Amino acid sequence: MEDIIYGKNAVIEALENNRTINKVLIMNSVHNDTKIDRIKELAHNKNIIFRFVAKEEFVKYKEYNHQGVLAFASPIEYANLEDFLSKPHKNSSVVFLDGIEDVHNLGASVRACVCAGVEAIIIPSRRSVQVNSVVEKTSAGAINRISIIKVNSPVNALQKLKENDWWVIATDASAKDNYYDIDYTDMNFVLVLGAEHAGVSKSIMNLSDFKIKIPMATDFNSLNVSNALSIIIFETVRQKNKKFVF
Repeated sequence: MEDIIYGKNAVIEALENNRTINKVLIMNSVHNDTKIDRIKELAHNKNIIFRFVAKEEFVKYKEYNHQGVLAFASPIEYANLEDFLSKPHKNSSVVFLDGIEDVHNLGASVRACVCAGVEAIIIPSRRSVQVNSVVEKTSAGAINRISIIKVNSPVNALQKLKENDWWVIATDASAKDNYYDIDYTDMNFVLVLGAEHAGVSKSIMNLSDFKIKIPMATDFNSLNVSNALSIIIFETVRQKNKKFVF
């Protein structure tokens, strides 16, 4: 089954990052601009079929904000945890999303992770959204710039990471430490975030080496996952930049 990638930026990112694209459709009423020119150039150079089609061809895809551009791609290839761990890592970060149910949250989280230099995102194979065209669009194509690892057992995966000298940091609204109280600069760490309504599961919380929270100015505790992730992960970037700038 093919994945549908829609929108100019997402299609460009997929082409530039060597997704296996089977064909590209461009609405013939779309005015040429630098992005359309780039799509045509990339498709031509990679010998990927691209066709200009009538507006009526896009009616069946009206639920997508496609901007007159669609690419049909082979499903994303998930990375393997063992392969990831076999490579050297130093002061690296991984994000584990525990039970995220909203595709837009996943897409926005992927985008934040890529911007912050996170090496991989881990998601469970069950009780969690998977990568689809909406995730790809929401991530603005960032999904093609980071390893996505899918695991059957979150607990086993995190235990394996711990055995390979990764520290597990879980978010918990009742934690004692604030997110900026931790020194992230001298370790490989896995940042675990859970869904808004459920949070991080108890079994994963019991595995964690640190528990952190984002302090709130009011009792309206309603940050979504991608917001919380961005706040924490860019604190890690700030700390590392401060430490390693000479």
